[in-house]
Amino acid sequence: MQMRDIIVIGASAGGVDALRRLCAELPADLPASVFVAQHLSPSARSVLPQLLDRVGPLHALCPMDGQAIEPGHIYVSAPDLHMLLRPGRIIMRRGPYENRTRPAVNALFRSAAIHYGARTMGIVLTGLLDDGTEGLIAIKAGGGLSIVQDPEDAEWPSMPRNALKRDHVDHAVRLDDLPGLLARLVREEATPTIPLPEEYLIEDRIAAQEFAVAEPQIVTPGRPSHMSCPDCGGVLNHIESDSEIRFRCQVGHAFTPLGLAEAQSDELERALAVAVRTHRDRIRLFDQMQDSARKRGLDHAVRRWTEASRESEHMIEVLEDAMTSLRKTSNEGEG
Repeated sequence: MQMRDIIVIGASAGGVDALRRLCAELPADLPASVFVAQHLSPSARSVLPQLLDRVGPLHALCPMDGQAIEPGHIYVSAPDLHMLLRPGRIIMRRGPYENRTRPAVNALFRSAAIHYGARTMGIVLTGLLDDGTEGLIAIKAGGGLSIVQDPEDAEWPSMPRNALKRDHVDHAVRLDDLPGLLARLVREEATPTIPLPEEYLIEDRIAAQEFAVAEPQIVTPGRPSHMSCPDCGGVLNHIESDSEIRFRCQVGHAFTPLGLAEAQSDELERALAVAVRTHRDRIRLFDQMQDSARKRGLDHAVRRWTEASRESEHMIEVLEDAMTSLRKTSNEGEG
């Protein structure tokens, strides 16, 4: 008889406080292993394992590559590494970014769904955008359970709200009610595991760097789209399973539609910022040329450089308005 003894949790903005509150209330005799993917700065030193270890009865740690899984432990992702599950152990890999994050919630959830199937419970807490949604879909497809923090209870509601929009969540609960729910669910028998489609297995191996995706014998899942990867410029493949869409390039960078839109917005904002800076440099140049022409009594040249400066000032206004609109659209998309 298999039990629901694998709990994977994903969080982003506001996640540290939410995780502390959750872990503080987990029972000391929890017959399960807990795995946490919290979005982290790649260059920062994470103290989250120590924080979670202090607040609750379960031992929290950042695992080593290949570390054996033990019940009653909380395993916390490390900066700039995907934490992935394998039968009886954990692997830590610097695989391609997913939605421009590493560690990525989707990567952890997908690996749990593949290797533990219906024994898995996936939980999405507070955060921006929609990392974790595709992972919950994989968990559900494998027979596991999906849980989200009630968006009204979340400091940053986008991650749980976007998961709920996909209409596959088993439980949406307030954070204070989550420890009790988990304590009950881990003692229930799991349903039969359902084998996942081949593309999930390939994507899991890409995250684990188990092969180079550019190798000719490896076919990246999906079909080529007419869009390029914001991270490397390569062609993005369009992947669709169970009416859900995601994207992955030949290098392995992966995106949900919302994550791709955000990455494209970042690209556009950078391009607009470069254009604004270039126009400001042009104004400085035009002012110098205007002064030079004035000193030489070249009225025609003065008018020419003055007009050019005004055109650049107008373009800066247009570009800054476009940047403001872009940020507004991006913020609205986070919900």
